[in-house]
Amino acid sequence: MHKLAINFSICIVGVLLNITINRIVCVQGSFPLYLDTILTITCTLVSGLFWGILCGALTNIVYSSIWFWGWEAYIFTICNIVTALITWQFIRSFPGELNFFVETKKNTPVVSKSGKFENVMGKLIVLTILSFCLCITMSVLGGLITGLILMIEPAHTGKQWLTVWLSATMFTQNVPVIIREILARIPINIIDRLISAFAGYGFALLILFIIKKTSKDKIFKICQ
Repeated sequence: MHKLAINFSICIVGVLLNITINRIVCVQGSFPLYLDTILTITCTLVSGLFWGILCGALTNIVYSSIWFWGWEAYIFTICNIVTALITWQFIRSFPGELNFFVETKKNTPVVSKSGKFENVMGKLIVLTILSFCLCITMSVLGGLITGLILMIEPAHTGKQWLTVWLSATMFTQNVPVIIREILARIPINIIDRLISAFAGYGFALLILFIIKKTSKDKIFKICQ
């Protein structure tokens, strides 16, 4: 099976899972979370920047076309694309923790239990930092986009934004709308991006395990 076909399949499945998870959260309604970038992170980790961006972009485009509520929805595609970009930068900055395809040298000594523990802790720390970086970036970017939309189309106020209840209770009307939207997103994104980063990494491990298991290492080598 060709590398292109594998990456394309991972991307499409990622889009479908992103949309499915987001719809489950929206319909369930108890938690004001997004969870629409989990597989964008996964796809970037497994297949690289191009496929991560494509997964993120298609997620928002397909979702906004099926559950259409206005042209404004398509602007949020930027958030999913930026998620892939940030994830890719972290892969490059922390290859030992996030790059699944770093070649290991032959005759490498067996890692001790303490070394394995340090390795796990390193991954946990990097994923936590990634989640908080995504939290701040998505809060600012989402707040800017929402604030600009609300200034252009005030009729949308209180209709489409997951943060509307936080914005209404945390701030007075004297606070600029963009500032309200940015700050109101931070509590939500702290949880949302923590789940997304760790779940995205977990899905990446699962995908690579399945590929390796079903192909007896052949497809796994092609992906590299």
